[in-house]
Amino acid sequence: METPPSSINRRDFLAKTAVGVGAGLVLGTPGLLRAATAGSPSNAINVALVGQGKQGQVLFDAMRNIPGLHFQAVCDIWDYNRKGSVGRVTSLQKHKPKAYSDIDDMLATEKGLDAVVIATPDFWHSPHTVKCLEAGLNVYCEKMMSNTIDGARAMVKAMEKSGKLCQIGHQRRSNPRYRFTLDQLINGSKICGQIVNVNGQWNRAVKSSQNIAYNPNLKISQDILAKYGYKDMHQFMNWRFFRDLSGGAISDLGAHQIDIFNWFLGTTPKSVYATGGNSYFKEREHFDNVMALFEYDTPQGQVRAFYQVLTTTSAGGGYWESFMGTEGTIKISENSAFTEIFKEASPAPKDPSAPQPDKPIPLSWDRLVQRGLLGRKAATWVAPAAGGVVDSRVSAPPEGFSLPGELNKPPHQPHLENFFAAVRGEAKLTCDARHAFMSEAPIYWVNPSALSQLPIVFTPEQLSV
Repeated sequence: METPPSSINRRDFLAKTAVGVGAGLVLGTPGLLRAATAGSPSNAINVALVGQGKQGQVLFDAMRNIPGLHFQAVCDIWDYNRKGSVGRVTSLQKHKPKAYSDIDDMLATEKGLDAVVIATPDFWHSPHTVKCLEAGLNVYCEKMMSNTIDGARAMVKAMEKSGKLCQIGHQRRSNPRYRFTLDQLINGSKICGQIVNVNGQWNRAVKSSQNIAYNPNLKISQDILAKYGYKDMHQFMNWRFFRDLSGGAISDLGAHQIDIFNWFLGTTPKSVYATGGNSYFKEREHFDNVMALFEYDTPQGQVRAFYQVLTTTSAGGGYWESFMGTEGTIKISENSAFTEIFKEASPAPKDPSAPQPDKPIPLSWDRLVQRGLLGRKAATWVAPAAGGVVDSRVSAPPEGFSLPGELNKPPHQPHLENFFAAVRGEAKLTCDARHAFMSEAPIYWVNPSALSQLPIVFTPEQLSV
C-alpha cells in the first residue's frame, strides 16, 4: 500500500515542472488561448496537418483540447486517411478544412498558415519539414527527424536559416513527470548520488508487431505509390520495416528512450556497440531485435547505458528507462505502472580519492517525502530472523518510493502545447531541431554497428551538423 504524499497535488506537481514548457498551457490557465471556432479567429493559430495515418491521428487527438487552434488544411496521399482526417476536424470545429493529396499543392494554395504538424513516414520528414520552413511556417515534426543523418542535418540548417520554429516529437521532453524527475530529483535533490549505469527497454509482443493489413478496395493506385517512393501498398502500410524508408525498431521505438539517456546525463555517448537479428520476422529488412551498449563520459565519471528493443516478446515489463546510482535508482516511464524510485539500503562510502565537489550529496529521503517530492511505498523485504544466515554477497533490496502526480491528458499534449506556446512567443521549445539532432545523431550509428558487428567510437564529424 502506498503512503500518499503529504503536501503535493497534481497542480503543485505540474507547477514544479512548468519552467520552459509554458506554465499556463501545462496548467490549463483559462483564457490564455481562445478556443477554435467555426471560422478562423484573428488570434487563432492556423494549422495544417500533414500525414494523417495512425500517428497523425494520435497527434490530432492530443491537439483536440488545446484551445486557440484552427485546423485549416489536411494533407495525405491516401484518400482513406484524408477523408478520415477531414471528418475528425469538421466534427471538432464545425468547419471543413481544405484537403490535399500533395504538400506542394497545399503550400502553393493555402494562405495564412502559421504552423504545420508533420506525421508522415520517416523518410519524408526531412523533405516535408524543409519545404515548410522555407515557406515561412513553423513546424512540429514527429521523430525520428529522418531515416538518414544527412536528412536530419538538413532540417537543422533549414530551421536556422529560416528563423522559424521546428519542434521534434520527442514528447517526453515536455512531460511533467520527466521534467520533474530531472529538475527536482536528479539535478536538484541528487537522490541517485553518482549515476553509474543506465538501462532502458521497449519490448513488444509478436502480436503487436505484425504486418499492417489493408482493405484491397481502398488501396492507392500504383502510379501514386511510385510517385511518393513506395513499391506497393504493403510497403506503404509497413514502411517501418524497410531500410530505405526508416531506421527500424531502434529508431521507431528506441529513439524516444535513448533521447532520455542523453538528456538526463547531459551529454552524448562517445561510442556504441550493438547487435541484432531477425529471430522471428525473418523476411524483414530491419532487425526485429536490437541491443546496444553506449559509453558516456560525464563530470562524475564514466557511465555505461544498455538499451534493448524487442518486437518478439513483451517480457520484462514493457517500456522504461532506469538510472542507477550509488544512492538510489530511478525507473521512469510514460506509463506510471512502470515508474518507481529505489533508495539504496546501504549508502555508498565516501571515496577519498575522488574530487569531492564533483560528488553529488543527496538530500534526506525522509525530507523529500515530507516535502511531497516523493511518495513512500510499503516495505516488502523482511530481514531474516535471529540466527538466520544470509549470504554476505547479497544486498538488502532497496526501499521503494513513488513519484507524485499523474498526467491526465494524452502523452503528446504537453509537447504540442509547448510548441504552440512558442509559436505565440510565450515559451521556448523544449526540443528544437538542433537539440533533437544532438540527441538523435548517435542513434543513426546503431544499425551500422549491429550490421558490422563492430563497435563505433564517434568522431566529432559523425555527431555534428
